[in-house]
Amino acid sequence: MVEGSVAIENARVVTCVPPAEGGALRGAAMRALRVIERGHVVIERGMIVAVGEGPVTDRAVAMRIDARGRVAMPALVDCHTHACWAGDRFGEWELKRAGASYLEILKSGGGILSTVEAVRAAPAKALASRLAERLAEMRATGTGAVEVKTGYGLDAANELKMLEAILAVQAVWPAPVVPTLLLGHALDASNPRQVDDMCAALERAADLAPGAAVDAYCEDGAWSVAMCRTLFGKARRLGVPVRLHADQFNALGGLELALEFGARSVDHLEASTPGGLVALAASRTIAVLLPACGFALDGRFADARTIIDRGGAVAVASNWNPGSAPSPSVAFAAALASRHLRMTAEECIAAVTHNAACVLGLERQCGSLAPGMRGDVIVLPHRDERALVHEVAGPGPDVSILAGDVQVRVA
Repeated sequence: MVEGSVAIENARVVTCVPPAEGGALRGAAMRALRVIERGHVVIERGMIVAVGEGPVTDRAVAMRIDARGRVAMPALVDCHTHACWAGDRFGEWELKRAGASYLEILKSGGGILSTVEAVRAAPAKALASRLAERLAEMRATGTGAVEVKTGYGLDAANELKMLEAILAVQAVWPAPVVPTLLLGHALDASNPRQVDDMCAALERAADLAPGAAVDAYCEDGAWSVAMCRTLFGKARRLGVPVRLHADQFNALGGLELALEFGARSVDHLEASTPGGLVALAASRTIAVLLPACGFALDGRFADARTIIDRGGAVAVASNWNPGSAPSPSVAFAAALASRHLRMTAEECIAAVTHNAACVLGLERQCGSLAPGMRGDVIVLPHRDERALVHEVAGPGPDVSILAGDVQVRVA
């Protein structure tokens, strides 16, 4: 942590500042990144106090970083991860190579269920330790604020244990760590009262993490539309916002359910119908697209173009988990989005900064560079922001600043 102020100078500053009316960037507005060709960003006490053209001449600073024309931009925001887990699922890749599908592995007791077994056996302290290690990996790729889901417990005690681990890391990490209560995930065959138990767990979890969204995975072999409806009805009565994994493999009506409940986001959408995407684009719900799944599993990707061209809002996230998206890098997800979701570089950058922050309710804190925002800034090794999306598996930012905590990559 640097004592005093930090100034980044001689930078191509990509502010990602949204329009004055606020909210997520939608449609063509996702291509307006608002760039200062040669400018500066000043951070004091963890907050941005100045963004402007030219060098810093009106204040003393403790640390000056000469960007040498490189891009300074908001730290990336990863709005969909499952980064709190125990164990591994390396053996699944042999099954996949032999032709088994993700849903076949899940229905046979593998996949998510194997991670559930490991999480149930792990103490909260161990879960928190591994989560902190993973957040450090994510930071090295350019990520600042991160969403982390529960969901590998499947019963109240273990879901709350996961939440305890996430909150423990939240208390010490230099960027926001946002918990999401993924209480509808895989099916627990040993518990016919799973939905009722998860509704009861929601009351306790909502008290521990006020404002945290509840989430569910609506899919064949996982939670049905009816199960999700019951959970979301409970959430509505408690005033808890909802999110939903929908249409990853099958369009079962989950997208429509999410829109009915005014979901903050609906995520995946690889199997959505054209009509569903048009309805989504016309709503206030943000589409969170997860192209690392298509890369790792089956080569299927969501139709971002229909959503954006119809005026909708899109965010892109890593979906980091031990099975279907084994990547800590939302920058890699953005690179995949530019290739397989047919998004422009500017749209991809908006999707992993301001729009991702909107999904998490953090748009007044991070995802753009303006006075009053958190000092979460990265300096790329590039002089054109499009390189973030063009390059695949690059070294990460040269400089990562999270609320005044400065890390410089050693070449």
